[in-house]
Amino acid sequence: MRKLTNGDIKDLREYEREREAFRAEIIAMKKRRRLSLGDLLSIVFENAATMRFQIQEMARAEKMLRDEQVAHEVETYNQLLPGPGELSGTLFIEIDDTDALRMWLPRLVKIEDHVYFVVGDERVPAREEDAERLTREDVTSAVHYLKFAFTPEQQRAFAGGEVRIEVDHPEYQADVTLTPEQRVELIGDFAA
Repeated sequence: MRKLTNGDIKDLREYEREREAFRAEIIAMKKRRRLSLGDLLSIVFENAATMRFQIQEMARAEKMLRDEQVAHEVETYNQLLPGPGELSGTLFIEIDDTDALRMWLPRLVKIEDHVYFVVGDERVPAREEDAERLTREDVTSAVHYLKFAFTPEQQRAFAGGEVRIEVDHPEYQADVTLTPEQRVELIGDFAA
């Protein structure tokens, strides 16, 4: 997938003029790219458009005016874009109750090591980006940045048959089959 550059990021005034339409487009896109994994987890698959939106919103919120500030955000978010043959997803632990978070975050340590795509008879494991910052021994983060690397054969199987995402953590399990529409949405990321 093509990496973003400073040139992809609009200045604040220009972004304000397009923001409403761009935001609506990204919300619709994220609905197609979001999968619920049971009651507690969801994953949103990222691409250049979703990352551009994140950078634009960060620049807007922090009123970034200098190229160096934007360049830092571009560099950071580019690390989350999928490479050739990859899918990149943001895994969310969706708990908004403080007491429930205190209970679940210690129980879900290493959740990132238990998320897989299942394509045919093969598992494609997640690998976490930014693990050194997000991984602790006693408690997990509520957000994980995952990448999945597919072989050419797995990519062809992804396009042509059933694809599932499986979570097999000792404290939490989920097994979700992608719809044909979701598969089509994500297939483009392999070559983009």
